[in-house]
Amino acid sequence: MHLNLDPRGMPPDGLHLEGKLPIAVFDLNKDDNIKTNSPLNYCLDVQKDDDEFIVTGSISSTFDLECGRCAERFLLHLEIADYNQEIPIENEQPIDLTTTLREDIILALPTYPRCEMGNISPRKCPAEGMFDQLQEQSSDELHKDVDGKVWGALDQLNNLKRN
Repeated sequence: MHLNLDPRGMPPDGLHLEGKLPIAVFDLNKDDNIKTNSPLNYCLDVQKDDDEFIVTGSISSTFDLECGRCAERFLLHLEIADYNQEIPIENEQPIDLTTTLREDIILALPTYPRCEMGNISPRKCPAEGMFDQLQEQSSDELHKDVDGKVWGALDQLNNLKRN
């Protein structure tokens, strides 16, 4: 199913569109860390303004994501409540709004998802804080090593000058 807009058939006061696009419109790879859990819901108002469509409203869907810390899965309901898009009209040809809606909601997903972002069954990440102590220790050791190497090199340079 596609959501097509025809500039030639657009009523003067615009259109109100409400419905769902099937999960298949996301066209995600089955090996991907992102899984769709619900259709793409939309409630949109469309106006034609000279050579573009102005689309406003809201879009939403639920995704099954993998936490970037602990690799456990969690659900995130993502809603863009103030959706706003200007789509150019070229040669009065019909426009498929499906691709634009799909891309906009996928781009709104977090780039580094974490369990705490889940808003359907909120929970704390089991890996929370596990790596902080390791990072502190390794950065302290790194500073000691670097400091030792730098001062050692300067001492050797000083010894060369004395000789």
